[in-house]
Amino acid sequence: MLEDYVKKILTSRVYDVAVETPLQIAPQLCERLGNKVWLKREDLQPVFSFKIRGAYNKLTQLSSEERARGVVTASAGNHAQGLALAAKVLGVKATIVMPKTTPEIKVEGVRSRGGIVVLHGDSFPEALAYSLKLVDEQGYVYIHPYDDPHTIAGQGTVAMEILRQHPGPLDAIFVPVGGGGLIAGIAAYVKYLRPEIKVIGVEPDDSNCLQEAMAAGERVVLPTVGLFADGVAVAQIGHYTFEICKDYVDEVITVSTDEICAAIKDIYDDTRSITEPSGALGVAGIKKYVETRGVSGQTFVAIDSGANVNFDRLRHVAERAELGEGREAIIAVTIPERPGSFKAFCEAVGKRQITEFNYRYHSGSEAHIFVGVQTHPENDPRSALIASLTQQGFPVLDLTENELAKLHIRHMVGGHAAHVSNELVFRFEFPERPGALFNFLNKLGGRWNISMFHYRNHGAADGRVVAGLQVPADERHLVPAALEAIGYPYWDESENPAYTLFLG
Repeated sequence: MLEDYVKKILTSRVYDVAVETPLQIAPQLCERLGNKVWLKREDLQPVFSFKIRGAYNKLTQLSSEERARGVVTASAGNHAQGLALAAKVLGVKATIVMPKTTPEIKVEGVRSRGGIVVLHGDSFPEALAYSLKLVDEQGYVYIHPYDDPHTIAGQGTVAMEILRQHPGPLDAIFVPVGGGGLIAGIAAYVKYLRPEIKVIGVEPDDSNCLQEAMAAGERVVLPTVGLFADGVAVAQIGHYTFEICKDYVDEVITVSTDEICAAIKDIYDDTRSITEPSGALGVAGIKKYVETRGVSGQTFVAIDSGANVNFDRLRHVAERAELGEGREAIIAVTIPERPGSFKAFCEAVGKRQITEFNYRYHSGSEAHIFVGVQTHPENDPRSALIASLTQQGFPVLDLTENELAKLHIRHMVGGHAAHVSNELVFRFEFPERPGALFNFLNKLGGRWNISMFHYRNHGAADGRVVAGLQVPADERHLVPAALEAIGYPYWDESENPAYTLFLG
């Protein structure tokens, strides 16, 4: 199997439109991690993503009759732009079905490259269904974004370049994983020519379809998929891609949203380029690998797979990067409600910089403050800060890993509601599309009073919501079924200490 793929890779015609991207050293990462870190800069492709390679290679394999029929796909991301440009170069009509909620920058990116955009539905499954309908009605040829041998071969040219650009010792290549086209192509080429090099997949911890499939020994469908790294938000690894990955990918690492944001910042610090969340997975994986294995003196390559990021998402990235880097702690501290308490607390913090400070009067005897404090993962870790404050008599609750605190409480610190009883608190992920809020309220009905509501969007396909519901004790058993009927992912946060301290 590998020999067939290597032949396809070596004969791919991707360079009619794609460019050979540089393999660039990341000096600051090298120094911090004690290992050589190279970045394969696929963000420098004409469509700012590696996807142009596979899309173009697949189109070159079509017959004259198939090209004359035109091609279609459903995509709201990098595949759409890659296919549009590939089709333009080859003189093929390309229709791209995109959800109506697709950001305008991506719609215009497809149109500017010659693609015909059809906006249909509020979600990707609706767009996909319509694109397949066009195949039946119009006779178009469907171009899959990753699960096709010729697409896999096109992406495999990334590995061909890496081994040519870095012929010396190389310990591992870290590859972002969505549907698996990129890692399958890289694994096929690398394991055939340099089997000693590890091929390591990196996925978000809430979109780990390859990791789950490898653990199960077969393809699985994730019940939910996180949308922050939208370029790899895939519920099931591809059929063709898994046939390669199950035997030739050495392992899969998962990383958190905070770790992805920190990696975006790391890449910016070394290259002054801004990577999309999925594009930073490789670097996040290297950092996690070095931290957990304690390795040093090795040589790693991270695939910087794309730079198609919405500008408004950078607000969230900047906010979470310091947490992911271990350079900020989010804590709740109880202090006496008396003159001089704030001063005493600031003295206890010492010379550490306070990055955020929220306070609300609680009672006549004590106050709860929500504080962000600058830390350093080596010289002044979070644990040292908490130990120091505790020793000086300040009760501390560490909220750095608390999603409710980071997404909502930090923006809501305003005090307890003295007259609200029977309150349950739930955190939701809303699809960012028209009618999502109405759907929530309509399905919830007027059964229970909404006592608290905070909505936040960070430039992604999902909005984050926290809601309080007043539910009598004898009706609490009805709540799970009511929330399941709404259809949005949710978490019960009624006992979350961030809520009880600041809002409960």
